[in-house]
Amino acid sequence: MTYYLYHIPGKKVGVTRDLEERVVKQQGYEHHEFEVLIKSDDIEFISNMEIAYQIKHGYRVDEIPYNELKFNNTDMNINITEQTTTFPCPVNKLKGRLMDNIDMKWETEYGDCVITSESIKWIMKNVQISKYNPERCYVYNKAFTRYFDNNDAHRTLADLHTRDQYNGKTRSGALAPTGIRQENARAIAHFDLIREWAEERGLYKNGDTKTQALKLVEEVGETCRAILKEDFDEVTDGIGDCVVVLTNLAELHGVSIEDCIAEAYNEIKNRKGKMSNGTYVKQ
Repeated sequence: MTYYLYHIPGKKVGVTRDLEERVVKQQGYEHHEFEVLIKSDDIEFISNMEIAYQIKHGYRVDEIPYNELKFNNTDMNINITEQTTTFPCPVNKLKGRLMDNIDMKWETEYGDCVITSESIKWIMKNVQISKYNPERCYVYNKAFTRYFDNNDAHRTLADLHTRDQYNGKTRSGALAPTGIRQENARAIAHFDLIREWAEERGLYKNGDTKTQALKLVEEVGETCRAILKEDFDEVTDGIGDCVVVLTNLAELHGVSIEDCIAEAYNEIKNRKGKMSNGTYVKQ
């Protein structure tokens, strides 16, 4: 099974198994209006990268990663039409049914809907009793998806760090996004800070890949010397300096460091081998 991480510039980053059905037919975008960022058969990896790219582009960050969502495979048997989503129970039993189906996600022409502890509150406030069958109730899809765009149903610690420009602030009660560590989310933002720093200093305008490659060799040499001296702080500093140079080298090469990491992981994730003399040797 291949999963696609796609980007609709200015709108969203999402994951799908079928670009034609999901993005073109359901969402109405032409092929030139979106781009495929990554494709992978590793659902956990693609789920983590979805959150990372949502943070990178400043979009709403999903509270529940793609690999943990339930796609209409529950006993709830909701009915989705162009205008409404209907639940197969009376209003007085709806909250319990919703709680039993936390993480359930479905697609509408206006966007995705998901059951979370926060969205349940909205549903219970806005649900309507079916005029044809009092044992059924419904919500309007457009209003429900607009709620996700305008409110905090998906707010996570990653969102808060993004808003605070990753300055170390935290807020009590915020939850870290499942599937990606807080420090990883912050690292993604640090790549953007590195690029801003380099841009402000004219590195991308006046530098080139050759000078950055030489700078990388210099930083690696300093890191190796620190390792030989067993200087923990200098090793840490050296590793960080190497990452900064690699970030800028990638940018000058015309790609992002995030894409380079994604490509590298896709190559190694299924690699087999063994340790030999302290080194991993691939088969």
